[in-house]
Amino acid sequence: MSELKIISLETVMRKAISWLLKPYIAFGKITIIEGDPGCGKTMFACYLMALLSTGKIYTPDGVQDGLEPIKIVYQNAEDGLADTIVDRLETAGANMSNIKVIDETEKLLTMLDVRIEQAILETGAKLLVLDPFQAYIGENVDLHRANETRVVLKQLGAVAERTDCAIILVRHLAKATGSKALYKGLGSIDIVGAARSVLLLGSSPNDDSVRGIVQTKNNLAQKGEPMAFRLDENGFEWLGAYDITEDDLSVGFSSGDKKKQASDLIKKFLNGKDKSVAANDIISKGIAVGISKRTMEDAKRELGIKSVRVGQAWHWKF
Repeated sequence: MSELKIISLETVMRKAISWLLKPYIAFGKITIIEGDPGCGKTMFACYLMALLSTGKIYTPDGVQDGLEPIKIVYQNAEDGLADTIVDRLETAGANMSNIKVIDETEKLLTMLDVRIEQAILETGAKLLVLDPFQAYIGENVDLHRANETRVVLKQLGAVAERTDCAIILVRHLAKATGSKALYKGLGSIDIVGAARSVLLLGSSPNDDSVRGIVQTKNNLAQKGEPMAFRLDENGFEWLGAYDITEDDLSVGFSSGDKKKQASDLIKKFLNGKDKSVAANDIISKGIAVGISKRTMEDAKRELGIKSVRVGQAWHWKF
């Protein structure tokens, strides 16, 4: 029987959350990036790692630079290291000396392997990526049994906390999907429970080159703004903030449809060239029906609508 140990909370020093990318990825915590096979999860992870290795990062407003480059440990169980992963990272402009891989030639890696924490400490890594996570869960662990996955994820979370390293798990969605995005990932719901942030990736059936990113869970802050990137024959293009929801990713979204909806709403509000309406009233109505402020303002510009000052408020007018 284990010896009883009690911690008095008055002895615990408060610690602020530190962020790799606020509010999407936190240091010392587990983040899940999930989506259907082929939706671009690994490609997004590679381009994100490439930027981080050179002191840059993707944000809703574009690419932010001037940051301190970080060390990264990247484990990928599906793609060849020499013929695929290295090519992707070099194409993305990575500083290859800042990205390390644990050698699995003699022994396959699992989440409970002590080499994970050893590698983080030895390299000074601030990000560890396991892609896909189920390849590292361990052969004796049933993904669908909460009592088994909970133990593994708790220990991995403890490694993240001890080393202050952000850990990203790349996860496929299950074939049998539920009604909520958080229930669609492969394995037990306890896997999501162990993560502090979950990012859902999905593509548009109307424009398969556009891939949306929606934060479906955040235990540390308010959910972040949805974002997107384009992936086609021309390569990877970061689009930044994008007007999508997790429901859009489930059924397919179209930025053009959102823009048309915003234009129709604005024209209905103004209903005449001599009429002006408070901008906040129009934008609030758009947000209420699932249209972002950014899309409303884009539609406003395309319609040629002017902003005029009426008292203390801004109005929109044809």
